[in-house]
Amino acid sequence: MRKHLIAFCMLVMAVSLWAQSTGVLDYKRNSLATILVFHPEDEFGPNIHEAYIALPTPDKYDDHNLQWRIIDNSQVSGVQKNKSGLFKAEYGHPLPASEISQNAQYIENLLNDAQVGKALVAKWFNLSGTDSLATFNTELLAERGQYNASDIDVALAMQTVRGVSALSDAGEELIGQTFVLVNDITYVTAEQEAQAAKTSMAVIGGIFDAFFGGNSGRQLAQGVGAIADSFTGFNVKTHSYLYQLVWNDSIAAVFSKYHATMTPNPEKIAAFLADQTTYRVRYVAHEYEYDKKSTLKGKYERSELVKTICARSVDKNIVALGKQYEDFKVKTPVYGILEGKNGTIAGYTAKIGLKEGITESTKFQVVQRLYNPETKRTTYRYIATVQPVKGKIWDNRYNAVLEQGEGSDLNFTTLKKTAGGEILPGMLLIEGRYRKVQ
Repeated sequence: MRKHLIAFCMLVMAVSLWAQSTGVLDYKRNSLATILVFHPEDEFGPNIHEAYIALPTPDKYDDHNLQWRIIDNSQVSGVQKNKSGLFKAEYGHPLPASEISQNAQYIENLLNDAQVGKALVAKWFNLSGTDSLATFNTELLAERGQYNASDIDVALAMQTVRGVSALSDAGEELIGQTFVLVNDITYVTAEQEAQAAKTSMAVIGGIFDAFFGGNSGRQLAQGVGAIADSFTGFNVKTHSYLYQLVWNDSIAAVFSKYHATMTPNPEKIAAFLADQTTYRVRYVAHEYEYDKKSTLKGKYERSELVKTICARSVDKNIVALGKQYEDFKVKTPVYGILEGKNGTIAGYTAKIGLKEGITESTKFQVVQRLYNPETKRTTYRYIATVQPVKGKIWDNRYNAVLEQGEGSDLNFTTLKKTAGGEILPGMLLIEGRYRKVQ
């Protein structure tokens, strides 16, 4: 039995080393740029601004942030009649669908007027240098997509069909999976909640007095109001608007023929910079998150409290957007295999947790990524189904370790197989069902 266990461990180690050496663990992730709607008119607006800029890009996405990270709400015009700014929910009154739709369309127009789509493409192809000496290269494309950069460079430089084909494949797998997430973060202060509590209890207190006489109702209202006043902190309300870079064979062909240049070519660079219509983003989904329980009491200084609450609120919206819009789903590799007794498999591990919205009932497809060298396309084959083990879900939320909550001392989430075949390290986990899985 000992020999079998040793053989099993060696096999697991060999598979893991093979997966890492062959790049299987270097899976293709979606790329994400994030932008904040900044409300300078709000007392805590600067705190949210400061906190947001300091937050890292969610680690399940490749960082595709641009220099432009902020939309100044005080400079927004044309959305509301006789009033500047986007539609903004007041405390206790969520935005109706019509106002969400108007905000989403305005932001899309704003992003396209600012040529954000072109900036995303320029970052993908590392546009660098002065106007007369500027060039593109495919180093980032190769790094994120495991392509051979020199091969794509040559194909593009020669303007061949293969060049367009290479970009088409990259577009489906990488460039077209580029997203812009615009987060409109406002907040509810303790004072607003306290005032609402006072008002509510004052009404109840009046009813008590009317029925029973005396001032017992007023005393009750004052007592609750005092408790509400003693609370410090605030809750954030996050409206997230998701946009996707439009990329297809036609756009790849335009870039390859008229704009891409690996050597200085002022005409092509000028044509790229002057193009106002080819590279655009489109609105795809909206999500709203407001959780009174997200408020943290007495554990952080103001700046860290704001950063923590903002990060968790945005993370919740990202999870919800992935469930709502399939192309935005997180893919993450199987991290490892846990050994059981007598050489059996006790479970599987993954570097995901509460930050990604994982619960005991969450189900994942385990898929194998297959690349066809003839068609230059990637497909996904179903292998198995897994779900988290109770009590073994990693709390990987921002600053979770400081709160010492359940699961914050773990380094991964443990999963159990509920159906399917053999699972190996490096295979991908995708929550729910994914239309591209065969």
